[in-house]
Amino acid sequence: MYDAECRWGPDDDFFLAVVGETPQARVLDLGCGTGRLTLALAAAGHRVTGVDPARASLDAARAKPGADRVTWIEGTATVLPDRSFDVAVMTSHVAQFLTTDETWDAVLADLRRALVPGGRLVFDSRDPADRRWEQWNPVDSRRHPRLPDGRTVEAWTEVTGVRGDLVSFTHHYRFPPSPSGDPLQIRDVGVSGRSETPTSRKPSRSPLADAGLELRSSATLRFRTEAQIRASLLARGFTVEHVHGGWRREPVGAGDGELVMIARVP
Repeated sequence: MYDAECRWGPDDDFFLAVVGETPQARVLDLGCGTGRLTLALAAAGHRVTGVDPARASLDAARAKPGADRVTWIEGTATVLPDRSFDVAVMTSHVAQFLTTDETWDAVLADLRRALVPGGRLVFDSRDPADRRWEQWNPVDSRRHPRLPDGRTVEAWTEVTGVRGDLVSFTHHYRFPPSPSGDPLQIRDVGVSGRSETPTSRKPSRSPLADAGLELRSSATLRFRTEAQIRASLLARGFTVEHVHGGWRREPVGAGDGELVMIARVP
């Protein structure tokens, strides 16, 4: 489902171009997921290591063409070797899933340790001033990603709570009926994609009875300000080189509602 909804976009073009400024780089993709950008970086001639804590995501990545060019590691930033990478990237707003100050600081410390002197860290975080979460409702977020087998999934996102700079939300994915006519299965999954609380309903008990499966994936994101991100990077010994507001390197507030950070190890 992730690959069906999260296809190649301008953010991938941006990261690929920035990494390409260091030819044949040793690249770390932390939180690589199913490897969309990871594989493209390897195809561009870089030596790439993809790290992710979710085994299911790595299994999907390893099954794709060109996966043998990448070193795949199941784990977190704690497993990173010292002074081994020229560039580290965290894409798809991975940084926002690190919701506590302690966890965020620890990851930055590990990245600082893993990068060589002069190495760069590139990542994205949504600008809280853009208030993107206000569009996460069943109307504005409604979309219809297409699966590889041609079926179309009805998807939407809704916010379930806002507490300061923490926003909790649930993605809903309603699949078309299965050929076997199975009853509706509603399954809650975490960010890792593991099933947590599956339930089964008979078709007569739900207006969604014509659907075959509904998945719900819930998570919480931290919306840090530019000042907070800058301060956290400086505290861990990084120099902030650029902060862009979008994927065409617009100023903050004039782009895509992003804080795209490029930092360097002195």
